Amino acid sequence: QVQLVESGGGSVQAGGSLRLSCVASANTYGVGWFRQVPGKEREGVASINRASESTYYGNSVKGRFIISQDNAKSTVYLQLNNLKPEDTAKYYCAATTSLLQPWTWYLAGQYISWGQGTQVTVSA
Repeated sequence: QVQLVESGGGSVQAGGSLRLSCVASANTYGVGWFRQVPGKEREGVASINRASESTYYGNSVKGRFIISQDNAKSTVYLQLNNLKPEDTAKYYCAATTSLLQPWTWYLAGQYISWGQGTQVTVSA
């Protein structure tokens, strides 16, 4: 099973930026970023198909977050720009062994491996 390790979280003020990294121990078809706050369901933020580099974004982050990859480093990044207090959450990366589709990429059940998460806190 693929092992995933996230890093890059932290505390920033509203309007600031962070870059999250997800290093995978093996190749995967796709990688997604999710976030979760206590008491709420895990929310799909963005995902990327590794071969085609097709990307998907949740409506709440579209235009502010950018997902990208560095295959040589087996790393998927999530650039978080113009952060808002409502972006505060624990961010997780996840890997899938199937091609991500526009109508299912945001479903947590599509992913078979998950990292431990990294906390992002945005203050007003």
